Amino acid sequence: MIGRLNHVAIAVPDLERAIATYRDMLGASVSAPQDEPEHGVTVVFVDLPNTKIELLFPLGDNSVITTFLEKNPNGGMHHICYEVDDIATARDQLIEQGARVLGPVKIGAHGKPVVFLHPKDFDGCLIELEQV
Repeated sequence: MIGRLNHVAIAVPDLERAIATYRDMLGASVSAPQDEPEHGVTVVFVDLPNTKIELLFPLGDNSVITTFLEKNPNGGMHHICYEVDDIATARDQLIEQGARVLGPVKIGAHGKPVVFLHPKDFDGCLIELEQV
C-alpha cells in the first residue's frame, strides 16, 4: 500500500532558527515559509536528495503544533509521511483493518490529498498518507 517516504515532519519552537540551522549549518536547500491555515501550521521544506524534512511551526492559537510544543518545548519529530497511489482506497483499507483515521481527507502543503492515522495504531508514530 505505502510507497516511498515523502517527508519527516519536525515541530520547531523557533522557525527562523530552524531554517538557519538547516540552511547555514547543514547546507541544505530550504523553501520559503508557507502558511497552511486549514492545518494550523506554517511549513518550510528542506530538500534532500532522497526525501524532504518538513519544519512545522504553529499558525494561530488553536494549532495542534502549539499543544505538541507545550509537551515538547525543544521541538521534535511530529510525523512521518508516506506516499500512496489512491488516498480513498488506502483510507478505506486501513479502516477495514481497524486503524483510526484522524479526520477527513484534506489538501496538504503539496496541494495533494492527505489523511492522518492515529499514532496508537502505528507504534506511537503519527502517520500522514499523501496521494501522489
